[in-house]
Amino acid sequence: MLYQLHELTRNLLAPWVHQAQANARFFANQGHWWSQMPGADRLAAVNELFHRIGKDYEKPEWGINEIDVDGERVPIVVHEEVSKPFCKLLRFKRHSNEADQLHTMLNQPFVLVVAPLSGHHATLLRDTVRTLLRDHRVYVTDWVDARMVPASEGEFGLDDYIAYIQEFIRHLGVERLHVVSVCQPTVPVLAAVSLMASRGEPTPRTLVMMGGPIDARCSPTAVNNLATQNPLSWFENNVIHTVPASYPGAGRRVYPGFLQHAGFLSMNPSRHFSSHWDFYTDLVKGDLEDADAHRR
Repeated sequence: MLYQLHELTRNLLAPWVHQAQANARFFANQGHWWSQMPGADRLAAVNELFHRIGKDYEKPEWGINEIDVDGERVPIVVHEEVSKPFCKLLRFKRHSNEADQLHTMLNQPFVLVVAPLSGHHATLLRDTVRTLLRDHRVYVTDWVDARMVPASEGEFGLDDYIAYIQEFIRHLGVERLHVVSVCQPTVPVLAAVSLMASRGEPTPRTLVMMGGPIDARCSPTAVNNLATQNPLSWFENNVIHTVPASYPGAGRRVYPGFLQHAGFLSMNPSRHFSSHWDFYTDLVKGDLEDADAHRR
């Protein structure tokens, strides 16, 4: 029922959220006299803040249309290399009309960037991808929101996650392949490559694991305590919920993103409150550069 209650609340607030967006634009419009009224800047700021807190966030664009390689602008086209129900393997294809440059790019190593499947989009790694594109042929896992995957596609567990990674590695070939896993996927990526090695299969040239819980005993946190102090049944009963009928994945049992987000907030609430407060004060002061940084 929690997921359904969340959706009901979100739908009830939607008109107020849209009205807040209109109010913010109204009071911030410098072309009209009402923006000069006392307190107009604060009204614009508080309405924009409310809108940003309550609105739905669409999947961001990658925004990598070209890169600089040795002073030359190289166009980038993103397309799906492999499409599976729970993940799309994206290729960031570089284009060049210069024969020498094209030859160099074709002979550069492959990099498979395994993005986290943990409540946010792979586009958070756009700066990493942009940098890697200068010297590598880059592929990225773009995980599909589970609520958008029909229940008829079956479950997606750790075994499936590992199988996906192995399939992507085999598809790209290991001769020039380097794998970079960021945060949450470090464990399934390590398992995927280890299982391949145990079967005598060729493995990638290198495996980079960044900021992941390879051995969580080494740096225990509040998350560790939550995991060790509660049985598995507690998590099944408290954080696993059913996707509502309004989504293609209706009936699927998932760990909802809004609970993941709430967990992040609860670990450092003062930091998140300060971030929103700073955004509000930046708008009031007219510091648009810092405000835009928050919007991104």
